[in-house]
Amino acid sequence: NNSSQLSSLPLQILLYINGIYYVFYFLATLAMIIYKSQVFSYPDDLLAPDLAVLFLMAILEAPRLYLGFKGNLTEAEAPLGLSLGLTVGSVLLCVYLLLWQTYVLWADVLLNAVLLSAYGLESGLKVMAIAAFVS
Repeated sequence: NNSSQLSSLPLQILLYINGIYYVFYFLATLAMIIYKSQVFSYPDDLLAPDLAVLFLMAILEAPRLYLGFKGNLTEAEAPLGLSLGLTVGSVLLCVYLLLWQTYVLWADVLLNAVLLSAYGLESGLKVMAIAAFVS
């Protein structure tokens, strides 16, 4: 039956919410890095990598979300698969900020836990959508 709609509404909603949450996440994490650099003795050689990870993550987020939206709406598995691949990269950068940045505050743990949960849920929905498109 070619008339059936295979794109996932829950995935579309989650991508939209993740886009909004990521803007909040980025600004909050950036503000905390600035705060930590002022309040704690932040070694100069460690400030740059922490900021670089955050900005690299932001650069990955735009194509990740775009490909997710496009792949889901056009019911195409290739962009959705690429988005899933970029999500893996985002998860690794998120884990870095959760475990290995110079100073990790409780707010960092909370922000990253929410983001990792959203990535996990989104990835599950992407896999289900890809399976529906391919079948």
